[in-house]
Amino acid sequence: MTKYFFVDTAALLGRSLRHITRSADTIITTTVMPIAMLLLFVYVFGGAINTGPVSYVNYLLPGILLITIASGIAYTAFRLFMDMKSGIFERFQSMPIARSSVLWAHVLTSLVANLISLVVVVLVALLMGFRSGAGVLAWLAVAGMLILFTLALTWIAVIAGLSAKSVDGASAFSYPLIFLPFLSSAFVPTDTMPGPLRAFAEHQPVTSIVNAIRDLFTQQPVGTDIWIALAWCVAILVVAHLFAMAAYRRKIA
Repeated sequence: MTKYFFVDTAALLGRSLRHITRSADTIITTTVMPIAMLLLFVYVFGGAINTGPVSYVNYLLPGILLITIASGIAYTAFRLFMDMKSGIFERFQSMPIARSSVLWAHVLTSLVANLISLVVVVLVALLMGFRSGAGVLAWLAVAGMLILFTLALTWIAVIAGLSAKSVDGASAFSYPLIFLPFLSSAFVPTDTMPGPLRAFAEHQPVTSIVNAIRDLFTQQPVGTDIWIALAWCVAILVVAHLFAMAAYRRKIA
């Protein structure tokens, strides 16, 4: 059964990736907003924000990378919703394929598309002056955290794609996720925020993820932030996966 799952997932992943290559504008659209935010905050607001010895583009980039992922997963929900409406799921049910491979193909497609978008954003940041002395292991740790975060949010997108009643509803769920980094340490230090907002910002998942990535980029001790970040990502991933599979079973029942 495991063998067929991997074979079926690979075949369906190829199908989804072909759709991506035929509509490369989705990746371009995904990167436009984060790059625009990067330009706006660095060149317009950056001079007014004190981040100590760290340049603002270095300070800002981790949060922008998370916004890039939150923007990109909206297309996963959209593609899944369109597949549901087109009847392709009913055709898959009549074929001898592993049921969960359909969802995993969408999830892995999201991962590939988001990784491409992240690379584009990092390249733009390098042109804007981003520099990091981080070694290979630190970069691998950053990549691993971003991959885990992408998988976690993508399974939330699967729930939205399966549950939405309209195309707009399928992608609108991502707006709060895009906004969440603004209520974190992504753009300004949390100690500049008023009391209740500061308490929320310091205890929500984005702050620990941003802090861990920022410390890895700047070669600072990551402390407990990296473990808190990993715990958040794994918890969201597990819970979202369980709810997504339950929603999928209801749909195909």
